[in-house]
Amino acid sequence: MSYMLNPTIILLKEGTDTSQGKGQIISNINACQAIADIVKTTLGPRGMDKLFIENGKILVTNDGATVMKNLDIVHPAAKALVDIAMAQDSEVGDGTTTVVVLAGELLSQAKKL
Repeated sequence: MSYMLNPTIILLKEGTDTSQGKGQIISNINACQAIADIVKTTLGPRGMDKLFIENGKILVTNDGATVMKNLDIVHPAAKALVDIAMAQDSEVGDGTTTVVVLAGELLSQAKKL
């Protein structure tokens, strides 16, 4: 009968990293800043193009949303940042690069605290 009072709930997959503390926060900030650094150079009238080659297909773009869609991101914090940018794209249709660059700069300032 006691098994009904405290059921076991497993939220994370086995082998999931559960690190905590300041080191993990810095790691999350660094991952998001890496995404911001990639996308930042596409911003503005003198924005640089990015070249993607996948399965023999070549894609050249300076659109932040397209760049982020073509990145294979595995870090959870960086993936959350990309999801925020994709939400911006679906809601407004523009501003994905600005969202990522702004978030990257805010995190850069937060890192100093």
